This record gives sequence, C-alpha cells and structure tokens, in this order.
Amino acid sequence: MKELIQKCFGRCSLLIRWVLVAGPTGVILGIFGGLFGRSITEVTAFRNGHPWMLYLLPAAGLLIVAIYKLDPYKTGTNKVLEGVQSDTYVPLRMAPLIVIATVLTHACGGSAGREGAALQLGGSIGGTLGKWMKFDEYDHKLMIMCGMSAGFSALFGTPLTATIFAMEVISVGIMQYAALVPCAMASLIAHQVALMVGAGSEQFDILNIPVFNLKTAVLTVLLGFLCGGVSILFCTVLHRTEHWYKEMIPNEWVRIVAGALLVIVMAKLLNTTDYLGTGMNVVERALDGETEAAAFLLKIVFTAVTLGCGFRGGEIVPTLFVGATFGCLFGQLTGLSPSMAAACGMAAVFCGVTNCPISSMLLSFELFGFDFMPFILLTVGISYLESGYYGLYHSQKILYSKTKLQFINTHTKE
Repeated sequence: MKELIQKCFGRCSLLIRWVLVAGPTGVILGIFGGLFGRSITEVTAFRNGHPWMLYLLPAAGLLIVAIYKLDPYKTGTNKVLEGVQSDTYVPLRMAPLIVIATVLTHACGGSAGREGAALQLGGSIGGTLGKWMKFDEYDHKLMIMCGMSAGFSALFGTPLTATIFAMEVISVGIMQYAALVPCAMASLIAHQVALMVGAGSEQFDILNIPVFNLKTAVLTVLLGFLCGGVSILFCTVLHRTEHWYKEMIPNEWVRIVAGALLVIVMAKLLNTTDYLGTGMNVVERALDGETEAAAFLLKIVFTAVTLGCGFRGGEIVPTLFVGATFGCLFGQLTGLSPSMAAACGMAAVFCGVTNCPISSMLLSFELFGFDFMPFILLTVGISYLESGYYGLYHSQKILYSKTKLQFINTHTKE
C-alpha cells in the first residue's frame, strides 16, 4: 500500500511539474507567436496596398544576410530537430533572427510561409527555458518539443495538430509519447493567449462533399497517388535549387540579390501578386473551387527561388498552397468536387513533405471539420506511402520503413 501511494504521489508530482513548466511556456509563446502572426498579417496587407514594396526585396535580402552574420551556428528548423534527436544546442538568438527575417521576407513579397519561424521560435525559447531550469538531457528535449507545439499552435490556431506534429516530425515511424502532456498543455494555452493578443485562427468551409462510393473512392486514391508525386517534386525542387544557388553563386550577398531580382521579374512577367507571400487568398479561392492550371507549379518555383537564395520563412504554408491548387485542378479535370479535392490535396501534400500522416489528418479536421473523413483518410495514407523518403527537413530521421515493419534508421532524401 505504501509503495502504491508513493507511485501515485510521484505521478502527481510529475503532472504538477509539467503544468508549472508547460503553462508559462504556452503563455510566452502565445504572446510572441500571436504578435508575430499579427505582424505577418499586417505587413502582408501593407504590401498588398503598396505594390512598390516588392522593389525593396533585394534590400530586405541584404539586411537578412547581415543580421544572420550574428548567428555563427547557421540555425534553422533542422537545428531544432537535431536539438531533440541529439541534444544539439538550440540558441535563443534563433528567435529574434527568424522573426525579423521572416517579417522582412513577407513585407517585400518573398514567397514563404511562417511555420519555420513558429518551430524555430518555439524550439529556441523552449530549449532555453529548459536550460535555465537546469533540466537533464531528456527533459530538455521535451522542452524543445513543448516550445515547438506552442509556437505552431499560436501561429496556425490548430492546437491539436500542433501537439501531435511536434511528437511526430522528429522521427518517422515512432511517436514521442513522453511529450504528450507538456506539448498538449503548452499548445492549448498558447492558442488561447494568441487569440487574446489578436492572432487569427484559420477555418474553412468545404463546398459539395460527394457521396463516398466506388467512383469517388477510385478518384480519391488517384488524387492521393498524384499528391505523393507532387510532394516529391516540391521537396526536390526546393533542395536542388538551394544547392544550385550555392554552387553557381557562392557569395551569399550576391546570391540573395540575384534571387530577389528573379522573384521581381517573374512577378512582373506574370502580372500578378498571387505567388508572393503566403498566398492564402489563392488557397481560399481553390477551396471555393477556382484555380489556375499552373498555379501549383508556379508556387513551387517562386518558393524555391525565394528560400533557395537565402530568404527566411517556412515551407509548410507554400505546401498548403501547392496542395490546394493541385487538388482543385484535379477536381476540375475529373469531376470530383474541386472544393473537397483542394482540401484533400492540402492535407495529402502536407503529409508527403513532412512525413506526418497523423498530424495531416488532424490538420484537415481542425481546418475543415470531420464530414469528409473517408476522403482525407485515403489521400493522406496513400500520399504518405507514395512520397517515399523525401522530406522538407534533412535532419528528420526515418526510423521505420513505410512499407515494412523494418527498422531502417535513415535520413530524408534531399
């Protein structure tokens, strides 16, 4: 009996400890993440109202290169993943650097997302809090994941997805269940705090959900298969463009100016701003069943040019853009509901580039509801299988095979 009481007391102590730690982490990331999300929204609105901001992209690029001279670690999202895998140092300076650089990128029209900033902001603050509290190696890793969840939740307004994503993205094939309680607490608190400071929360309506029958199931299987291919294309173009830039233009100052000028030229030749910034207006149109045939390819090119030359931001929002527009196009060509196909495409391509099927399903449910669950289940599952071992983050480990119950312990392909 005494032993049982001691065990119960130990578990309660552990729960109280994580409440006291994850709670403040969520509050801090909710404030900073929410303000950062508002900043992105406001600078995007300002750029849309002042098209001349695009011409400042080269100057913004030079400023980004200059401020990253303050970071000898050359940090990024991969460094955050390595911090959980091998206790690599995740410096606090990552937080202000990625925030400033991402705001500059969006303010001047670079094609990028914001989740890279969310994960880096959260990972650096969470890891620093763990260091200040003198946590051991294992709890320090949990604090990095806790911060990742809080940052993702604050910016995207999807606390359930944020919780599971931090547990799932580190190592494909296993889940870091020890992080469930701290990640869940930090994520939920960060979401509420971010709403209080004026951050938005995305939710969309799906038009015309069809009956799930043999015909629609076959089309859904085909969509999932193709989304896996689009995921591979997206990852390959992003990584190879970055390598090509570094080989052809070794000087980082010249490289980022050349990339900025190329973005300006492409935008002017196409006579549209649809592919600048996050492009959420295009995503919304796709979810209404409207898209241009080449939209998904053009977004891949704009994002590869922007991030490859040295601008900062995330890849996941562009991924959602690519998935939504490709899915909508597929629906238009095959007769499957374009609106629903766009939503399925978003989840499936997100899964293909992150190798996170559970998070992808939860993301779709938080954004769109549960009504078209069979279609999401098929497209996400098939995209996960068909996307192979490609991924956005080269530090992500593939521990178990996607096709067999086999331990392979490799990294994603570049």
